[in-house]
Amino acid sequence: MKNILVTGAAGFIGSNFVRRALKLKSDWRIVALDALTYAGNLENLKGLKESYKERYAFVKIDIRDKNGVFNLFKQEDFDGVIHFAAESHVDRSILGPLQFVETNVLGTVNLLEGARKFFKNEECRFLHISTDEVYGALGDKGAFTEETKIDPSSPYSASKAASDLFVLSYFKTYRLNCVITRCCNNYGPYQFPEKLIPFMIKRAIDGEPLPVYGDGRNVRDWIFVDDHNDGTILAFEKGNKGEIYNLGARCEKRNIDLVKLLIEKLKVFLKDRKGFKEPEIAFVKDRPGHDFRYAMDPSKAERELGFKPKVSFEEGIDLTVKWYIENEGWWRRIISGEYLEYIEKQYAKR
Repeated sequence: MKNILVTGAAGFIGSNFVRRALKLKSDWRIVALDALTYAGNLENLKGLKESYKERYAFVKIDIRDKNGVFNLFKQEDFDGVIHFAAESHVDRSILGPLQFVETNVLGTVNLLEGARKFFKNEECRFLHISTDEVYGALGDKGAFTEETKIDPSSPYSASKAASDLFVLSYFKTYRLNCVITRCCNNYGPYQFPEKLIPFMIKRAIDGEPLPVYGDGRNVRDWIFVDDHNDGTILAFEKGNKGEIYNLGARCEKRNIDLVKLLIEKLKVFLKDRKGFKEPEIAFVKDRPGHDFRYAMDPSKAERELGFKPKVSFEEGIDLTVKWYIENEGWWRRIISGEYLEYIEKQYAKR
């Protein structure tokens, strides 16, 4: 039985990963770690202890707490770390960058040090989950490859680029068995409603205008969360030491087109809901450092790992919209006063 630490396990991608890995990898025991900040929700992991018993455990630790991290490594004798934990929202990083440095950089180094000091052999792997945003902006053509120069535009992407470089330095300096994946925008169940798709769904259901930055022509590349997590498992098991793998589904969408698609889906799914009206789009002042276009070239992962996304965008969007409609109680419970204050600060004067 392999003993795997998954950080950020109560967040959107991490919780989906834990569920999927426990289902697919019967020889894994997962220790799910999360600090349970605003975007980490234990409801996302509900039922796992009952279903998987001795193959699942949860620990509440902030990765900024070096002693807490080291004590966990001493106790558990891990065979690997899959590191999702991060402050991940660009807009929040613009409002308060220091927390992003503390969690994404210092927290990652704490975990690397834990792995360096306490991994039992060189086969134990440290997989670091990163983002396409470290590459900066693309023009109208082309796609990011693993050889693209990193050129971050926001405090968030700068903190992730710094953590990537620390991971690579631990491979080069200490020969720690490290792999990095960089993924495009994820969507699917359990995503905190500050991110574009659940944010728009929530506001549409509540009859609020849908704020779109600038003219809405910015382009993002999208992948369904289960496809990303399948790629993560492949990278953990098959990736070459010290390598970077881009994960994407070759699915570019302009923000305005995605918002309009969500409106059309909601009109169909909520046609029988009393009082539902088609929401209005409200164009707001663009955010600073807003990259124009992201697009990932996943050829290396396809070639070396056998990575191949299975969920089409049409299927994934239908699944996602239906999930947020059917689980309205979930997202209403996790929307706190702090979240509402943030939305007011972010959009009210735009």
